[in-house]
Amino acid sequence: MKKSLTGFVCLGVAAVLTMSGCGKSDDVLVVGTNAAFPPFEYVGGVNGDEIKGFDIDLAEQIAKDAGKTLKIENIKFDSLIVALNSGKIDMIASGMTITPERQANVDFSTAYYEATQVVLVNQDNDSITSVDDLKDKHIAVQLGSTGDLMAKKLSNKVTAFNTGFEAVMELKNSKVDLVLFDSEPAASFLKKNPQLKMIELDFTPEFYGLAVAKGNTELLNSINQTLQTMKQNGQYDALVAKHMK
Repeated sequence: MKKSLTGFVCLGVAAVLTMSGCGKSDDVLVVGTNAAFPPFEYVGGVNGDEIKGFDIDLAEQIAKDAGKTLKIENIKFDSLIVALNSGKIDMIASGMTITPERQANVDFSTAYYEATQVVLVNQDNDSITSVDDLKDKHIAVQLGSTGDLMAKKLSNKVTAFNTGFEAVMELKNSKVDLVLFDSEPAASFLKKNPQLKMIELDFTPEFYGLAVAKGNTELLNSINQTLQTMKQNGQYDALVAKHMK
C-alpha cells in the first residue's frame, strides 16, 4: 500500500510563492488512498498499475469541480491521517468510516456510503452464527480499519495486516479463523475466492466520509457541494451501479 511519501525540500522564494505547501501546487488536489480496498480503491487498468475505484471516481469529480488536477498517493491505511495532517495530501478518499476518534483529528464530509462489517471464513467453518461466537477466535483484519478496532474488543487474538488481501490469504492458509472486513470489499474478495463464504452478523451500520485537515472549510465545502450535486443529478447512482456489481 505503497508509493513512497518521501518529500522534497522547497527551494527559493519563487517556489514558496507558487506552492501551497512543500511539493503541492495550488492547482493540484492531492488525494491519499489505500488501493487495496476494492471496489472503492484498487490497482488495475490496462497496464495493471492504475489506481481505480468508486472513491477515485468521486475524487476525480471533486477535483474537476474545483478546477484542479487530481493526484493520487497510495499510502498504508493507518498512515493516511498522519499524511493528511502533515500536509502531504489534501484529502483522504479511502473508504474511511466516520468515527469519534477520527473526528478528533480530521474533518469529515457528509457521509457518502453506508456499510457494515461482515465475517469471512473458509467454506467448511460452521462455528460462527452470532457475534458472541467471535470471542477467542483468531481474527485477521486490515491495520487501522474499523474491523481492526472492533476485533480488539471481541478477541485477544487479532492479527492486523497492511491490506485486506494479506488478511484473506492468511485465512485461506488456515492461519486465522476469520477475517473481519467491510461488506463491499469482502464481497469483492469473495468473488475471487470461492473457497470462502461470508457471514452477516448483527453489527452496527457505519458510514464512510472523505476527510480533510481540521479547519480546511473551503475544501470541505467544495467536497460536500460535489457530493450533493452528484446525488441530485444521478452521477452518484451511476457510480454505485458501475462499481457495486
